[in-house]
Amino acid sequence: MVDTSPALEIRNLTKRFGDKVAVNDLSLTVPGGSFFGLVGPNGAGKTTTLSMATGLLRPDAGDIRIHGVDVWHDLLGAKKLVGVLSDGVRLFDRLTGTQLVTYAGLLSGMDRETVTERTADLLQLLDLEAAGGTLVVDYSAGMTKKIALACALVHAPKLLVLDEPFESVDPVSAANITDILEGFVRSGGTVIVSSHVMDLVQRMCDHVAVVAEGRVLASGTTDEVRAGSTLEDRFVELVGGRRTGEGPAWLRI
Repeated sequence: MVDTSPALEIRNLTKRFGDKVAVNDLSLTVPGGSFFGLVGPNGAGKTTTLSMATGLLRPDAGDIRIHGVDVWHDLLGAKKLVGVLSDGVRLFDRLTGTQLVTYAGLLSGMDRETVTERTADLLQLLDLEAAGGTLVVDYSAGMTKKIALACALVHAPKLLVLDEPFESVDPVSAANITDILEGFVRSGGTVIVSSHVMDLVQRMCDHVAVVAEGRVLASGTTDEVRAGSTLEDRFVELVGGRRTGEGPAWLRI
């Protein structure tokens, strides 16, 4: 049976960097068993919010719970429930793919035999068997995303949080990653994806939230949020900033 209780609950989350308010009293609920898209312009506070939600960055104020576990009162308990793929975070790329996933599994507290078995399964699932003995520094962008996903999955989390998982990834790798994530959701897991690609979020996600200036502007099922329009048009309507016009005369041929 799929657990439909909230996979992630965020209440009144706030984070400042000096005078800049990056996340401003943000509240959000992600239903269990959902494929949830988090979209917003650059600087909207998406990465900061996800970093706080997964125990990577301490908030100034607010409460965060993963499947009922208070993240900042039981950090180890919460981290057992979540797998994270952070955008721009460096991997230990002087390890081979097999070594990196094994290291991630051992860090989570599993015994070596279980880690070895799961690492082999994940490399096969992600079509990385032939690259298991290759240093991660020599991987392509798509392969690097896939090995990072393997690290996030090795401890069998209930919630996956993926920040820009398809950036710099070729269409074939993106399709393979999407299939794996959809299978994870069908099995009862929950996926949160932060992305700038509206068409991809609209096709993949059954729930979505639009964030700008550290606040949630709209949240619900994808159909509710897009309100009969495309998600991209609805996003632009909510966020604003679209400029119309033909541009200066010298640009027109």
